[in-house]
Amino acid sequence: MGSRSMARVSTRRVVFERVTILLITILFLLPVFWLISTAYKPSNQIFSAPPRLTFEPTFDQFRQAFAIFDVVSLVRSSLVISIGTTVLSLLLGVPAGYALARSKSRFAPGFAYFFLAIRMIPAIAALIPFYLLMRDIGLLGTWWAVIVFNTMLNCAFVTWMMFSYFKALPPDMEEAALTDGCTQMGAFLKVAVPTVRSGMIACALFCMMFSWNDFLHPMFLTTLDAKPISVALLTAYGTKDITWGTLGALAHFSTIPIVLMALFMNRYFVQGATNGVQ
Repeated sequence: MGSRSMARVSTRRVVFERVTILLITILFLLPVFWLISTAYKPSNQIFSAPPRLTFEPTFDQFRQAFAIFDVVSLVRSSLVISIGTTVLSLLLGVPAGYALARSKSRFAPGFAYFFLAIRMIPAIAALIPFYLLMRDIGLLGTWWAVIVFNTMLNCAFVTWMMFSYFKALPPDMEEAALTDGCTQMGAFLKVAVPTVRSGMIACALFCMMFSWNDFLHPMFLTTLDAKPISVALLTAYGTKDITWGTLGALAHFSTIPIVLMALFMNRYFVQGATNGVQ
């Protein structure tokens, strides 16, 4: 009887937890659902009272968005900035994290947390001097200005994350590779890096999301031809009203690529986000 009672309590607890998670998820997704459904509603039905749950879908909002914006160019700019930032952040942050993790200095953990502190600096505090620097070297108004700025912030985050992963990795396999005649660089590339692949993927996804959703930096550092879609969303806000239909249509192109990427890499992301930092 006792085991049956405990089984019932356990089942009820599982049901309660899952229902609670489902309700919280629905609560957080309601604004997203409203914004997405707005893109398929006729303009005169967006703020109909009472709200209509059923309506005849239309693609007029998408036609208007493509007529006003060069959507392909906006998405291309977002991809170039996000991928460029991610690649540079990994190329710089992974070796830096490995070097700190294998350093014999007692100050190495302090340096790792120093890199994390860099990521916590308000971006607006560094934006004006960085703007002047990019202007002086001729990169202002290009993708590179945003890529370099985001790399400065994300590389510090990657360094701190990879320091934790490499620190949790026993050096025995690397020492064995060195004994067999492998160089230090070879042991890093052939032994250490493949072992922390899931952590690198988690860092890459974080960098992609940070850069893809970034608004402030590309707003000030790029010209019209190089602006990403995150900045284009602002133009839906007029001086008198907000074109919610156009905003909803652009939101598709702003969210679908990064959501698909997160879903595709979800398994590696969960492993990397939970296994490395102990």
